[in-house]
Amino acid sequence: MKILLLAIGKTDEDYLLTGIKKYVGRLGHYVSFEMKEIPDPRNRKTLSEEQQKKAESFLILSQLQPSDQVVLLDENGKSFSSTAFAENLERQMSSGIKRLVFIIGGPYGFAQDVYDRANAQMSLSPMTFSHQMVRLIFVEQLYRAFTILKGEPYHHQ
Repeated sequence: MKILLLAIGKTDEDYLLTGIKKYVGRLGHYVSFEMKEIPDPRNRKTLSEEQQKKAESFLILSQLQPSDQVVLLDENGKSFSSTAFAENLERQMSSGIKRLVFIIGGPYGFAQDVYDRANAQMSLSPMTFSHQMVRLIFVEQLYRAFTILKGEPYHHQ
């Protein structure tokens, strides 16, 4: 199985880039993983909230394949402990899915057509984080999930 993380916009903070690179490199020991940044829509600052979400949805949906299992990282999604997330990930991997796609939307969330395409929604926390910071938090939690599944000492109960 391949895991893809799609994110709207680029990461421009060096400290976040350093952390993301660290965990993306570590993930390569466990799974085929790719993080893809989708450029912000053109003229984003002149668009209304709905227009921006619609423009982002076109860009997001164009990256998906019909067989993808899609999980939106969304504040209203299901919350998991790190262990429960690892168990959920293991179920996904053993189900025969070819590509599991996690998506971080833009500043206003997702348009309805992206919600309609998604198979699930997941929340990383009831707190709000910047969209750039969510990338680092997610790749660290994904790495943690694999260490839990392998029984490695990174995660402590």
